[in-house]
Amino acid sequence: MRGWLAAAVAAGLPSMAMAQTAAPPKAAKRPHQVQSPNGARADSYYWLRDDTRKNPEMLAYLAAENAYADAQLAPLKPLQAKLYEETVSHIKQDDASVPFRKNGYWYGTRFAAGADYPIIERRKGELGAPAETMFDQPAMARGHNFFALSDWDVSPDNQRVAWAEDVVGRRQYTLKVKSLATGEVASDTINNIEPNLVWAGDNRTLLYIEKDPVTLRGFRVKAHQLGTPASADRLLYEEKDDTFNMRLLKTADERWICITISSTVSDEQRCAPAANPTQFTVIAPRAREFRYDADHIGDHWVIRTNRGAKNYKLVTVADAALGKGPAAWRDLTPASDSVFIQNFQPFEGFIAIDQREGGNRMIRLLTDAGKSVPVKADEPAYQMALSINAETKTDWVRYTYASLVTPTTTYEVNVRTGERRVLKVAPVPGYDPTKYTTERLWATARDGTRIPVSIVYAKGVKRDGTAPLFQYAYGSYGISTDPAVDPGRIGLLDRGVVYAIAHIRGGQEMGRGWYDDGHLLNKRNSFTDFIDVTRFLVANKYAAKGRVAALGGSAGGLLMGGVANMAPEDYKVIIAQVPFVDVVTTMLDASIPLTTFEYDEWGNPAQKQYYDYMLSYSPYDNVTAKAYPALYVGTGLWDSQVQYYEPTKWVAKLRELKTDANPLVFRVNMEAGHGGKSGRFERYRQNAEWQAFLLQQLGVN
Repeated sequence: MRGWLAAAVAAGLPSMAMAQTAAPPKAAKRPHQVQSPNGARADSYYWLRDDTRKNPEMLAYLAAENAYADAQLAPLKPLQAKLYEETVSHIKQDDASVPFRKNGYWYGTRFAAGADYPIIERRKGELGAPAETMFDQPAMARGHNFFALSDWDVSPDNQRVAWAEDVVGRRQYTLKVKSLATGEVASDTINNIEPNLVWAGDNRTLLYIEKDPVTLRGFRVKAHQLGTPASADRLLYEEKDDTFNMRLLKTADERWICITISSTVSDEQRCAPAANPTQFTVIAPRAREFRYDADHIGDHWVIRTNRGAKNYKLVTVADAALGKGPAAWRDLTPASDSVFIQNFQPFEGFIAIDQREGGNRMIRLLTDAGKSVPVKADEPAYQMALSINAETKTDWVRYTYASLVTPTTTYEVNVRTGERRVLKVAPVPGYDPTKYTTERLWATARDGTRIPVSIVYAKGVKRDGTAPLFQYAYGSYGISTDPAVDPGRIGLLDRGVVYAIAHIRGGQEMGRGWYDDGHLLNKRNSFTDFIDVTRFLVANKYAAKGRVAALGGSAGGLLMGGVANMAPEDYKVIIAQVPFVDVVTTMLDASIPLTTFEYDEWGNPAQKQYYDYMLSYSPYDNVTAKAYPALYVGTGLWDSQVQYYEPTKWVAKLRELKTDANPLVFRVNMEAGHGGKSGRFERYRQNAEWQAFLLQQLGVN
């Protein structure tokens, strides 16, 4: 350490030893027992939980942590500012989206130079028609420390727009409605809803999902008639099982409104005609390990299901047989052990299929005549995804393509001729993709499983075991991490940092079995996969041992906590954002948002086998007296997904027990929730802080 520090100072790098040397905050310890059917556990920092977020002592501790972080990171301010400026230089200030057509209007968003939020607008008939502003988000956000417009829907007659907004960051949204002709906001206001709403066909009825005020679980679907009080809203459906959540959708042809009810291992979809959404038909009743989602086109339904197909298949059923269940379903695609169907969209005459194969996400087109054509790609590691296809009577399918070196490109392809057109290449000013190399590697895990790795580095970086490595993963909920260019990463690559995505088990990059092997009683595979990818990259000289950084957020923050406990010697620095680190205590408390949804993800600790297994990897419970890497931990006071007190307790326990002198920085955002502060540039400003910390720890000049 002393030799590295001397070299860093000689190179002109700021050192943590040069920061203020005030002692880190020390949280008080108070006896507390966390009760469970499987025994009690001591938790001396439990008092840091305050659901009101008003406890003066707790707030004073968070303020002390922020002050300590400010002092420790002060020498890095110039580097932080430079990283932010570099990132912003790669962002087109006045960028605009690719417009899409729906019901006679072209819709799109555009940013004014320097604006944190976009303007959402539409044009009638032709793209060259005058723009009509629907939402001036910069003006709407003015005066708020946080602002999110998360869902909006235009009435079928194009006269009104309804939207959901949040000005706290707690994800408790407010429904509002306004006239598009006059801009007048109606008196209709409904609080504490999900960011999910749809218009019925009468242009006066809105369907929305009401949240439980304590657990924040969406549990009631209601219908609101414009001009009437919210207290008069009709209850259309209430979900009694608190392990399920809900969302609303309109089918591709907009003829049906559906309530989808989902858990980790089960789905149920109820649909009613959009013209009169009162009587909902169940497409197929729920059952454990039975998943499906349905969409409608013409006179039939297309359904994606895992029934008889672990990696899902597509089936169809006629309108006349709706509600008769799987017995009436007819296969459109076969079951496959290697191809995972992730999503689909029906069009008149064909279906666009979003699927995964060999670790990559790709598009396949299936015509009603049975012809199946994949959309080709030219790179070893990439992602394709269906874009907005708001109209179904067309031969053109829009999709996006990206890789770790290719900026996101929006294409449309003709299902009849195969012709492909570029609609937009996402502008990245000052970026030259020819300066970088991307590879798809396969690391062998300790149990013999081959783990895909997407990697990128600047040409000229030598594969000689000296380069610094920055490794990322998520690995939970079946969420896959796909490669893409990030303006905030370019500065790291240009400084010689190798960036790698470890596609660990717990995601679905390699199919549904990939997820099954990384959750519940297989969760530890996610941690060991990540560690084994690091060791593979070091052994194959992509990186230097002792110059490895790791990043994960939310459930990926759980991954970081597990890795820090299991293999601290493999990492020089770990960045854990909004980390889910107090697994057992949280999953024992059904009053905490998300807990009941996730018994099939992590297990129910009321059952001993899950209690013992979760306890074996829970980061907070496994902090011991040993050396840890340098750590940067971030949280938001208003986070509803991973409550602020989880990382707060974890940091307090690390400060108590860790035996090293490595820096531990805890940044608490007092005005935001799970995603941090809102705004296009604010995210990069926040990221620049931990990036500067990361580079300093890796010894990167």
